[in-house]
Amino acid sequence: MCSISTRCLILACGNTLRGDDGVGPWLAAWAEDRFRATPSVRVLCRQQWTPELAEELASAESVLFIDASAASPAGSVLLSSLQPAGGYPSPATHSFGAAELLALAHELYAARPRAALLLAVGAASFDLREGLSAPLQATLPRACRVIEETVLRLLDGEAPWLPEHRPAH
Repeated sequence: MCSISTRCLILACGNTLRGDDGVGPWLAAWAEDRFRATPSVRVLCRQQWTPELAEELASAESVLFIDASAASPAGSVLLSSLQPAGGYPSPATHSFGAAELLALAHELYAARPRAALLLAVGAASFDLREGLSAPLQATLPRACRVIEETVLRLLDGEAPWLPEHRPAH
């Protein structure tokens, strides 16, 4: 079993060459800058989540996953609680999601973060191009506020605030 070494792990995912899929790396860079002076916060960003990240999860008190969502309306911001998946895919696949990583961390290290959350940002396009779409650019300030509020609450030991966050219309 791993000992807790990170109070809050921010784990973002995305590809900056696939349009709005780059929101994860963008928000990770923002979070890295925002929490630079807070050693209890660790920010990691990968193009995809892989089994190797289970060890990072096992040593985290809480985790905030960040990813673009094709299933959500473009520009929406949704913060939700996350439970470990009932199983996880073969390590040879490219389909590791946040819930599968939580399950793998529990299986390999008998560890589970106190709080596991997913921030899903609705994407308009995953086309091969650099840069974020206009709807996604417009929602970045809201997504940053949600990250900041969530991380501060997690660091204070408070339960995260989980209502759906959507841009005002």
